[in-house]
Amino acid sequence: MHKLPLHFAIWTLLALSAACAHEARVELKSQPFGQLPDGRPVELFTLSNEGGVTLQVMSYGGIVTSVKMPDRKGVEADVVLGFSSLPAYLKGHPYFGCITGRVANRIAGAHFSLEGREYRLAANNSKHHLHGGVRGFDKQLWSAVQFRDERGAGVVLTRRSVDGEESYPGNLDCEVLYRLTTDNDFEIEYTAVSDRTTLVNLTHHSYFNLGGRETGSVLDHDLMLRARRYTPVDGDGIPNGTVATVAGTPFDFSDYNRLGARIDQVEGGYDINYALDSEGRGCELAAVLLHQKSGRSVEVWTDQPGLQLYTGNFLDGTLSDGTAVYTKHAGVCLEAQRFPDAPHQPHFPTTVLRKGDVYRQRTVYKFRVR
Repeated sequence: MHKLPLHFAIWTLLALSAACAHEARVELKSQPFGQLPDGRPVELFTLSNEGGVTLQVMSYGGIVTSVKMPDRKGVEADVVLGFSSLPAYLKGHPYFGCITGRVANRIAGAHFSLEGREYRLAANNSKHHLHGGVRGFDKQLWSAVQFRDERGAGVVLTRRSVDGEESYPGNLDCEVLYRLTTDNDFEIEYTAVSDRTTLVNLTHHSYFNLGGRETGSVLDHDLMLRARRYTPVDGDGIPNGTVATVAGTPFDFSDYNRLGARIDQVEGGYDINYALDSEGRGCELAAVLLHQKSGRSVEVWTDQPGLQLYTGNFLDGTLSDGTAVYTKHAGVCLEAQRFPDAPHQPHFPTTVLRKGDVYRQRTVYKFRVR
């Protein structure tokens, strides 16, 4: 297998920036966004294109803080949940808009075995491990390099997750590329290499509300998932090891269905992994979220085998930003991923990254108006 140097993407994009800056129709600017408690500065990057999409991302956690887009009448709204200031993020939040890792989703019992060695992880979700632990990738400061190319503009975020961070083995060097294109696509490309065999499962964790973050509920959204199977879970959200058909269940979104139509049949709301029909063979359409009233939609394209549907079940109104109050079901997450608890389910797509191999993932959120 051909191995690319980890920083290949950055240097290639810098070269493209010089050659193509005059062609790009996506504006890119940066500004200070406060400081961490230890004094390190956080940057906020604003990307905007001629299609009316404006996306903001900060170097802390790789968090997408805002995505503004027009409706069919041209009225703009912010369609992701977030905050307008850094201190609100530092106080704690339910993974709004972040890079989630080193391993997204749950690992049962907060432990795993790898190459004959047992690893104990932080139990930060009852007795289980969730989204990389107490200080996962969402709570880390990333280095950022801006770029422009023939498709748009964006930011490449990099960091080293050191050997033993949150008890995971290996020094893991990560790059996450964010690009806003001239076609209103938000592209995310992940790359990682490790000097020891380890686990990796990265995802993006934006909460979408296509009516606008201040409208309070996504239960009036329609969803289509190209997934005829899902992974049933126990009361703690841990897969039971089966891959079941969605037919005849409230988890069936194989055709467009209202999020709120059957949610009362699912205890607490949706928080479930789907086995995509594409099985991770290429970057294919996985889901479409549609808000009929505004005409806004977002398509999810990914090369991952799974997608987590989460309907903001634990939002309780204690978090807010201006006129936006984040109550239960105020946003919906569509997280492209490998399956949860894969270390304990050998028949699931693996999250093991061997020493010297390259982890790659590509997911695209396409913002459209109907």
